[in-house]
Amino acid sequence: MIWSSPVQQSSITHLATLPQMYLAFTVDLEGTVKVWNCQDQDALATFPVSQACFSLEVCLTKDGPFLMVSESGNSEGDIYTLTVPELRGVSKVHKWVFVFFTECLLKPPEGKSPLSLSIPFSSCCRACWAPRRTSRITLMYRRGSSKKTGFTTFDLMTERTGGRTVIQAHQVATFLLPVHMESPIWMGASDGNMIVFESGPYLFLFTISGYQLQRFEDHQRTIGNLWAVRMHLLPPAPLTALPVTLGHSSRISFEGFSACPHHIYG
Repeated sequence: MIWSSPVQQSSITHLATLPQMYLAFTVDLEGTVKVWNCQDQDALATFPVSQACFSLEVCLTKDGPFLMVSESGNSEGDIYTLTVPELRGVSKVHKWVFVFFTECLLKPPEGKSPLSLSIPFSSCCRACWAPRRTSRITLMYRRGSSKKTGFTTFDLMTERTGGRTVIQAHQVATFLLPVHMESPIWMGASDGNMIVFESGPYLFLFTISGYQLQRFEDHQRTIGNLWAVRMHLLPPAPLTALPVTLGHSSRISFEGFSACPHHIYG
């Protein structure tokens, strides 16, 4: 172990990393967002959100990196766009639709609503972008009285229609899990064609069309959380902050690697 944060007063619920800048981002149960440089004991900056965090994403753009924080798991939360590493607010929009065009969150149009799309799919309980196909998103949903779990994948694209830009969603794959399988809570995506999720003590790797590729049986107890980390090739340096583990519910720790292949942590 090359660095560990101090034990926090509130348990950490979400974690994201920016290996290119050796930064880590956390959100705790009290809704405090923090950014760490993986060297010092104190956070570089903090930002409070009013509701529980639903997702935490780092976006690399031509204007620099940004952090996006989505509140709550329903339609009542907001999406915050923050600068990195200062965590200054760029925009805040009400999350009454599912997908927002990132450029509109980074540069909010004055007097206009951000360009957005309501994906035509109900009962969504989890979503994950494909790291290597940034226009592809996979949703996990529950359906029917038996609450069967399914996955559906969309490709998103922007089109110019009548002098205005619109976002279109095209469904490319969907499937339901077997009835006997315990409903998963967590999921991750890889190259856009594979998804990973837990079910009890088991970790499953499926194609987006529903073909089971692998079942891992290394855990004896129910898997409590999961991260899927894509390939990162990092230059030699004292701190290469992947892979990441939650060594304690209120502390983060890092192990150093100069090249990190695709890892899945359950």
